[in-house]
Amino acid sequence: MKKFIIAFIILTALFSCKIKPPQLVRIEGKQTTINETIVADKTFENTIKPYREKVEKEMNTVISYTPINLYRNDGDLESSLGNLMADLCYERANPVFNSRTGKNIDFAMFNYGGIRAGISKGNITNESAFNLMPFENSLVVVELTSEKIKELVNYLIEENTAHPLSKQFNLTVTENGYDLKIKNEAFDSSKTYFVLTSDYLQTGGDNMNFFKDPVNIHKLDYKVRNAIIDYFKETDTIKVSLDGRFRNEKTLKN
Repeated sequence: MKKFIIAFIILTALFSCKIKPPQLVRIEGKQTTINETIVADKTFENTIKPYREKVEKEMNTVISYTPINLYRNDGDLESSLGNLMADLCYERANPVFNSRTGKNIDFAMFNYGGIRAGISKGNITNESAFNLMPFENSLVVVELTSEKIKELVNYLIEENTAHPLSKQFNLTVTENGYDLKIKNEAFDSSKTYFVLTSDYLQTGGDNMNFFKDPVNIHKLDYKVRNAIIDYFKETDTIKVSLDGRFRNEKTLKN
């Protein structure tokens, strides 16, 4: 009986012992140089090869042509690429907006920094569009009060930068202030205006806070890049010019 009691005590003690989990005591590392001596994994390469070839073929597909170089900085307060981008987005988005609301967009505005690459003279490919607009931004239409439009104008004047504006918007800075026309009509402080932009800018991106808290917002479920690609596919040869849609007469006189 005594032996059983001793055995019971020993077993109880053993199972009562707290087992500590293993602990990390040190970390060792080494530097691996990435160069031509590293051999690619053939199995991995063979797996991704058909997908890579498909993507490369799609990206290299020619979808339009430009007879001139298109840049975001080839003008003063406007640019060939900025004008093109704003105009084509307006052209692609307005039918969508009109079909849903029965109304028309008044003008489009985007940001200079949103244009990430120029387009060289010659063939335009899908890759050109991705380089131009690598972001997943979508088009939205905001209804702005006249006060918000005034904030927008003041922003443009203070920035003194070629932010993309569509041809429906015409702003001239003068000695006495500014002259603004929208769709060839003088700015009306009693109206609200429908402005096309991106979802990024609508939330105040690039300090465009006048887009925040609009009267209404309409999401078009249409990515900016897709609008660019769709326009290029339907346009054989790109035609764009600097037409003075935003100019500063005070600067010109100086």
